[in-house]
Amino acid sequence: MTQTKVLNLKKITNILKEYKEKLKEKYGVKEIGIFGSYVREEDKGKSDLDILVEFEEDAKIGLLKFVNMENYLSELTGVKVDLVEKSALKPRIGKHILKEVAPL
Repeated sequence: MTQTKVLNLKKITNILKEYKEKLKEKYGVKEIGIFGSYVREEDKGKSDLDILVEFEEDAKIGLLKFVNMENYLSELTGVKVDLVEKSALKPRIGKHILKEVAPL
């Protein structure tokens, strides 16, 4: 992995950690983590940022709020975010995602 990619992942991780409490307050985020090409060190510079999120049981997240959060995370990180809800993972692919996710 190049120095730039390490710095980008570290920068993104720091941004998400910094805003974790705000994400909890605004969207009811219980857990959040990064997976995919950034974690596997396969980011090609144009890769989207895959983020796995788990919401509090009492969080009321509809489609509009979910898309709003995805856009908010894209603005914060400067990278297009692909937001995936943990409860929506299919068993076959979900186990692979859960193995590689880097929790924040």
